[in-house]
Amino acid sequence: MEQYVIGVDIGTTSTKAVLFRLNGEVVETAYAYYPLIKGRPELAEQDLGDIYQAVRSTIREVVVQAKSEPEQVLCVSFSSAMHSLILMDKENQPLTRSITWADNRSIAYAEWLKAFGGAELYHRTGTPLHPMSPLCKILWFKEEQPELFAQTDKFIGVKEYVFYQLFGQYKVDYSVASSTGLFNIHKLAWDKLAMAKAGITSEQLSKAVSPTDKVSGLSEEMAAELGLRTDTPFVLGGNDGCLSNLGVGAVDPGAAAVTIGTSGAVRMVTDQPYIDLEGRTFCYVLDEKHWVVGGAVNNGGVVLDWARKRFAEKGEAESYEAVMKRIATVPAGSNGLLFHPYLNGERAPLWDADARGSFFGIHMMHESQHFLRAVLEGICYNVYDVLTEILSLAGKPEKILATGGFSQSAVWRQMLTDVFQQDITLPESYESSCLGAAVLGLKSIGFIESIDAVKEMVGSRRTYQPNARDSEVYRQTFPLYQKLSRQFAEYYQELVELQQSTDRHLL
Repeated sequence: MEQYVIGVDIGTTSTKAVLFRLNGEVVETAYAYYPLIKGRPELAEQDLGDIYQAVRSTIREVVVQAKSEPEQVLCVSFSSAMHSLILMDKENQPLTRSITWADNRSIAYAEWLKAFGGAELYHRTGTPLHPMSPLCKILWFKEEQPELFAQTDKFIGVKEYVFYQLFGQYKVDYSVASSTGLFNIHKLAWDKLAMAKAGITSEQLSKAVSPTDKVSGLSEEMAAELGLRTDTPFVLGGNDGCLSNLGVGAVDPGAAAVTIGTSGAVRMVTDQPYIDLEGRTFCYVLDEKHWVVGGAVNNGGVVLDWARKRFAEKGEAESYEAVMKRIATVPAGSNGLLFHPYLNGERAPLWDADARGSFFGIHMMHESQHFLRAVLEGICYNVYDVLTEILSLAGKPEKILATGGFSQSAVWRQMLTDVFQQDITLPESYESSCLGAAVLGLKSIGFIESIDAVKEMVGSRRTYQPNARDSEVYRQTFPLYQKLSRQFAEYYQELVELQQSTDRHLL
């Protein structure tokens, strides 16, 4: 009888479940989508009912599609997006929706924390002080909504909410905990200083456990709905960033993983915590022996989608392939046109929610295809900028593995390779976070001894090599891109205040 493991990834706009064979081969995949709720520009929330239903429906769907029996599924293991926050009352009812990483209401409190003890907080927790952080969000609730804050019995994340609904227990893995800004990544425990800043106690947080910790005891009704046994182990797993590294096999020191989807990230696994003196990178826990150093960017494919709608020719706005063909007609460097892609503020490398996008170097010969290529190059430069910050901590990567929606485009794959000026390898599996979760699940139940087993599970790989001529153009251009981004940073706050003032006058 064949046996399986299910990896579930709870994302910002969708949940995905993948049923794997024990060698990492994908058998079935299911998706469930839900909207990001944005009543105001700075707000970004999710409906908890939508998420919980998505987890249940995707698990059920892969089991049904595979026609598997309950005893064939050895475990279900989880990945989830980082930095979510939900306030729960004493009756274990939610007081809020899930507030996502993209919510910027706590900008002022992130800046306040930076000014008062920010460096020490960052060095203890590895989480840059930014409105994405639950620490900053909790402080916002404390100061801006004190009545709601006073009613709160637990401050949890979205995965904790799902596990509570299924098992009635508040648990959080070290990996997700380490992205809250409240967790000491050196001691693997809730951080006293961070909790004091937030005005909360450890009793108001979930029990922090190993990523391989497992829970069982589904109700008979739920087990029947999901097509599982009541005693099927549900493994806590980790955060999506760390598990994406694990899922592509980038688990050795010297291996970097690059992801470009809606947003993007660059990460390297290390055998000890590395903290940047200037606070430009994060350091999260993968498991008790591995940490992940890197930086996430807000502006990936979402910026290309913006550009397609504004610079594509009539009829092309919805054609990804047509836009890529036009981009390919423009030489590397876009004839001296530079683009900084900070349309949604920026996390790494600036950590500035007020950052704004810009084109630089426009002249009369530039046409719409130049702007399109400059946008794509700007996204690649921005991700490479993050890598340059990591080099001083973990050294130059010996190999780079890349995943994400960008990999579907030959033009984008080659461009990223040329900007990085280094071979880039794309694993066959695009289900990296789910596979990473599955690997932790198999380790939890004793099927594998080490996460290194993932190297035999990622399937075939394809390596792309840089084009010497285009790489040289990017090598010369990137320093100017980086220099300008740092100079513009001096004026972002002033610009945002001007934009807000202008917006008010238009109302």
